[in-house]
Amino acid sequence: MAKKEEKTNVMRVLEQKNIPYTPHAYDPDAGLDGVSVAQQLGQDPSAVFKTLVARGASGGLYVFDIPVGDNLDLKKAAKAVGEKSVAMIPQKELLPLTGYVHGGCSPVGMKKQYPTVFDETAELFATICVSAGKIGFQVELDPAALIELVGGTTADLTV
Repeated sequence: MAKKEEKTNVMRVLEQKNIPYTPHAYDPDAGLDGVSVAQQLGQDPSAVFKTLVARGASGGLYVFDIPVGDNLDLKKAAKAVGEKSVAMIPQKELLPLTGYVHGGCSPVGMKKQYPTVFDETAELFATICVSAGKIGFQVELDPAALIELVGGTTADLTV
């Protein structure tokens, strides 16, 4: 009997909203950094996005999705969300705030929907990959559908 494909909460949300996606699995032991994951999946690293969570000077939380090989420019990120400044949240706060662990954080299906901004380069691709909400799994989908689903916007976010 064939092993049933594992479904993550992200995949269930996408199916519930009738958003087509392609699931991808990778071996987390072969390297957890995003560029290694992109290479394992045979994807262009600039079309594979990592999800970062930051806290603004006002105390609000924000989600930023940027290409895995890039670094978040905190000044540009703050400007994109109308904050004086933003800082990455401590890793130990990620699970209680989002429901996701470091390395498996997705913009879809967080405990609470925080304001979400995608790097403007997401719109250059027919499809992008983001975490499926669990280490070892990614989903590939239309960036416009993803941005609409999470009520996101786009901006120049990288260094």
